[in-house]
Amino acid sequence: MMEMMMRNFFLFLSKNRMLTKMSKKYGRRFGAARFVAGETIDEVVQVIKNLNESNLSVTIDHLGEFISSGEEANEMTLQVIKAIKAIRHKQLDSQISVKLTSLGMDISNEIVMRNMQRILRVAEENDVFVTIDMEDYAHCQRTLDLFKQLKKEFHHVGTVIQAYLYRSEKDIEDLRKYSPHLRLVKGAYKESKEVAYPMKKDVDENFKKIIKMHLINGNYTAIATHDDQIIEYTKQIIREHKIPTDQCEFQMLYGIRPEKQMELAKQGYKMRVYVPYGGDWYGYFMRRLAERPANVLFVLKGMMRK
Repeated sequence: MMEMMMRNFFLFLSKNRMLTKMSKKYGRRFGAARFVAGETIDEVVQVIKNLNESNLSVTIDHLGEFISSGEEANEMTLQVIKAIKAIRHKQLDSQISVKLTSLGMDISNEIVMRNMQRILRVAEENDVFVTIDMEDYAHCQRTLDLFKQLKKEFHHVGTVIQAYLYRSEKDIEDLRKYSPHLRLVKGAYKESKEVAYPMKKDVDENFKKIIKMHLINGNYTAIATHDDQIIEYTKQIIREHKIPTDQCEFQMLYGIRPEKQMELAKQGYKMRVYVPYGGDWYGYFMRRLAERPANVLFVLKGMMRK
């Protein structure tokens, strides 16, 4: 009960525009630096290099929420393009993740489509893969519709399916004809029980179901989890169905369970670390605190040391 109350509290804070504005002013204090690698691509390059040297792949995400103008969406687009070029120029083992709301989805479909096309043209020229992150349920169908449109034109693009939504199994079946590269996650937003499983055990079971389903479909599967039970289940499916090792990977968040990341890499699994950066880190940070009570304790200890 207490864990659920904390989760709901931090998810509520994650959508507070005033606190988001304040966070940009005061910087990555009180523990956020553990989960956010820096504010510029130049700062993040060294982080990626260090992870690559440890045999860890990376996907980077330039954080941005509450975009309200075409100018802001254009600036975010330019930042993503700059990051793609830096990956190629520095020869980094890294992909890119993007959020459509940061590229203008809430302004118009035309703006977000134009910005994604700009990004994907550069991504294909530089051989850098782009994953469209999934956001809250209100944006789910629009995200998948846009992904389908882009997939007809570009190869270097994938998206995300969230296990806590009732619709996820149907979405995977619907996307099958696109041979999609999918990141499968539990889901990190607060959703109504009308659209999402309210109980963790049901989310876990659905997560296992869609992992098996997508792997057996023969499509590339990124399993994004810190849950040992889900990790062991995935290994079992890989063994039982003789899934090629180049058809899947594990993904974890920067700053969370680094020892487990190294362990999986040493076992021969492809392990990718999701590395966020940028000044607009507040909403992302609040969702990380909502996911695991241990993250809150870490931040409180950091505050006491200041």
